Amino acid sequence: RMNAKGLHEEEKGKGLLPCCHCPLPPLLLLARRVLGQPLFERLMKMTFYGQFVAGEDQEAIKPLIRRNQAFGVGAVLDYSVEEDLTAEEAEQKEAQSSAEVHSPPLASSAGAEQREKQYRVHRGFGDRRGGVISARTYFYADESKCDQHMETFLRCIDASSGSSEDGFSAIKLTALGRPQFLLQFSEVLVKWRRFFHQMAAEQGQAGQAALETKLEVEKLQEALANLGIATKAESQHWFTGENLGVSGTVDLLDWNSLIDSRTKLSKLLLIPNMQTGQLEPLLSRFTEEEDLQMKRMLQRMDVLAKRATETGVRLMVDAEQSYFQPAISRLTLEMQRRFNRDQAIIFNTYQCYLKEAYDNVTVDVELSRREGWHFGTKLVRGAYMEQERNRAAQIGYEDPINPTYEKTSEMYHRCLDYILEEIKHSRKANVMVASHNEDTVKFTLRRMMELGIHPSEKKVYFGQLLGMCDQITFPLGQAGFPVYKYVPYGPVNEVLPYLSRRAQENRGFMKRANRERDLLWSEFKRRLFAGSLFGPNH
Repeated sequence: RMNAKGLHEEEKGKGLLPCCHCPLPPLLLLARRVLGQPLFERLMKMTFYGQFVAGEDQEAIKPLIRRNQAFGVGAVLDYSVEEDLTAEEAEQKEAQSSAEVHSPPLASSAGAEQREKQYRVHRGFGDRRGGVISARTYFYADESKCDQHMETFLRCIDASSGSSEDGFSAIKLTALGRPQFLLQFSEVLVKWRRFFHQMAAEQGQAGQAALETKLEVEKLQEALANLGIATKAESQHWFTGENLGVSGTVDLLDWNSLIDSRTKLSKLLLIPNMQTGQLEPLLSRFTEEEDLQMKRMLQRMDVLAKRATETGVRLMVDAEQSYFQPAISRLTLEMQRRFNRDQAIIFNTYQCYLKEAYDNVTVDVELSRREGWHFGTKLVRGAYMEQERNRAAQIGYEDPINPTYEKTSEMYHRCLDYILEEIKHSRKANVMVASHNEDTVKFTLRRMMELGIHPSEKKVYFGQLLGMCDQITFPLGQAGFPVYKYVPYGPVNEVLPYLSRRAQENRGFMKRANRERDLLWSEFKRRLFAGSLFGPNH
């Protein structure tokens, strides 16, 4: 059994795969020292680097991309250069980053206590690479470093445009700004959503699906007035938008629209505590510099989205830890609303190991339906399970992850089926099935056939990592399905942290390689005895 990135769940659960804090393994360091740089690079290119990385730069990767294209396989480009930090260095960077943002207002007042455990910075988890072997991690240094990351992503978009048609380029939002902004904004969004569900419970609608819950405006205004949050006159203008509350009810999408992500955080609606009935400002104020940092992050996202649109490249926003994800999804949604009017350019990522994955998918699909833009998503099982569980257990909040692998697979198929149904009805949704799980791929193919979704429509894509699961990727490409390899590239020395993670992830690689060899050998014998050794269609 494998997760979305190919990791054997059984091996991980038994502790056979070590946690990765990403400084290079001693063996690699020793090899580099003993062999010298030129020989070490040649050795890497003949082994791990050659298996999992496409090349050093955008010119070097072109032969591999063209070779894959000949078999109907596209590319999701990812410039996989990372800093080789020790755990201590990573924790120090994270601590410095958060110390500056939590200036006197939070440190001095009760604000720090009011912040929920999940959305506080915790020194023990400062190195966000802990237990994560499938995803790259960025640490905030300063604004100029974020600009450098943006330039790197721009070059990656240009490389994708220059080397293939219909390509994708992957980005991470923690590379474009201070992660603590995402942490704080996530808390605002989650508390605001929770308040909606608390108000719904008071109206006798507890436990309903997110999209089925509708608050009566009259009762809602009374409740807000009773809590001292807003008088009827004050809340009246909240619900007088073009469509807001016209039906006499407010659903979660209407409610979410009251928070505009482009507003300064300091001006966001205050979050009520239902136990005390008091309003709890998350931040007394943002400093001018912090407001600027937030604006710069949004500007960087805007620059990338515009370049992707101009060059015809789809931009895939990777998912990250659950305590960042509400903000990442909301900001990505804002980009989709602007840039996905005619086609899906911006793709969000949904992690199906999260208990709330189905609610998130259905709410966002419904928003795209109402506003008429093209929904684009990548579905994964998730890359941060071990770290998420450890953090929840040690800090003391509810584990956000589904209890079992089977529950996660059920969630994946449920989310996928909802999107496939949307494709059937509107032809405006697009999904990448990013999975190494053969059962999930077969499920997708069966549902596409049942729903009449033809591969040539290019609404459903498949994705696997370069160097892994070729027995899934290439038959799909040959059969005419849109399928992509996630293609890392970069100089040997600078992608070593990425390669060290791939090495850990692929303890089971030789088993899978042997399986692929056996499949090839049995096919060779079948063709030989059938007298059709060179017939591609037999």
